[in-house]
Amino acid sequence: MYTVLLLAAVALSAVQHAFAASAPSGTFNILSMNVAGLPEILNGNGESGDKTTNTAIIGQDMAKFAYDVIHVQEDFNYHATLYANDNHTFRTATSGGVPFGSGLNTLSNFDWVDFTRIKWATCSDASENDCLTPKGFTFMRVRVDEGVYVDFYNLHADAGTEPGDETARAANLQQVADYIDVWSTGNAVLVFGDTNARYTRVGDGIRVFSTQNGLTDAWVQDAAHGVVPAIGAPALLCPDGVPANISCEVVDKVLYRGSKVITLANTGFFYDTSRFLSSDLATLSDHNPVRVEFAWTLASTLRQSDLQGGPHGTWFTDLPGVPSSPKASVLMLRGAARLDAVGISLTSGASFTHGGTGGTAVSLTLAAGEAVVSGTLCWGQHDGDTRNFYALFTTTAGRTLTAGTLTASCATMTAPAGFGIVGFFGQSGDEMDQLGFIYAKQ
Repeated sequence: MYTVLLLAAVALSAVQHAFAASAPSGTFNILSMNVAGLPEILNGNGESGDKTTNTAIIGQDMAKFAYDVIHVQEDFNYHATLYANDNHTFRTATSGGVPFGSGLNTLSNFDWVDFTRIKWATCSDASENDCLTPKGFTFMRVRVDEGVYVDFYNLHADAGTEPGDETARAANLQQVADYIDVWSTGNAVLVFGDTNARYTRVGDGIRVFSTQNGLTDAWVQDAAHGVVPAIGAPALLCPDGVPANISCEVVDKVLYRGSKVITLANTGFFYDTSRFLSSDLATLSDHNPVRVEFAWTLASTLRQSDLQGGPHGTWFTDLPGVPSSPKASVLMLRGAARLDAVGISLTSGASFTHGGTGGTAVSLTLAAGEAVVSGTLCWGQHDGDTRNFYALFTTTAGRTLTAGTLTASCATMTAPAGFGIVGFFGQSGDEMDQLGFIYAKQ
């Protein structure tokens, strides 16, 4: 047994990566902008100047003002120009111009661990050519800091005011809300993009994000002092050009929520139209760019680790079920060629298990006052997907529990001082595709 553990330690020492503790708080900002990238022959957008020149200026201004995360819509046939003039480190690859792409892209200072494009299930050509392209929404799990993840959604909903448009638009927003319920359970969330919806308009369905997902609209919070405009009230239209203030309502929305681990606070809502002007001070898009400044703070008693592995399988998190003052009592693993399952029981009686039934089951019963304080995960490729192959957990008493098979890519994640592992989050199926740890103060 000593020889096996020694060999494992030697192997891990060559490949593992340790992660420093994340800061307890921080800030970031976001920008939502419809960049009016439809081909000129289809839609001139009513702006002066040619679209290639305008798009180049937009890209330069995005770089100049160093926004942390930018969601763009209608990024179609001038995409290469936009990216050539921007300098963000992380950027989504285009899905194509008209009629092949959705026009949705993200430019970011932060990396992400998952990215998906989803097409609308419903579209309408009642008054606009919304079915011409595969419009929809995107989802990405953005890593703001070590163990600090926020789920970002970009969208471009159906346009127009005919009954068919309004039905399609409400269905679009409902589709995003339903997706959030499945893929962002327990997570902090930011939804921002072109909703084509107004609170004053009948039938738009924009309220679904607050009623179903518990999101707060940053414009309602700042400009309307938390009071949602009444359905059927006169539209609060913005004037042409640069708005004098944020009292008018645009269809480009920013909605957000925190989680049990992360508090998100809106510290400022802005129309950044004045930052995106041509040399003759003309606007570059028919939409006002929307910026929101955010502050984030980690909870004092709960934290999360980084995620390791690949974004496959079904999302899960134990966070909603973790009770107050949780302490682990039993740790369980299953594994053989790969890591098949993880599980943990708490002294409160709560128990969480994820993964499949393959491999050999092993468990470790903790003594009074003993906590699981670190975990090493190793991952590799199987059937074209990245999965976790191996896990090694260590307690405050120096005891360990292992399962699976070592690979050449490993990471060790250690709980903050005074914390212990009390749950998991990630994605799984028959095996553990992606895995992270939930820490609680002990």
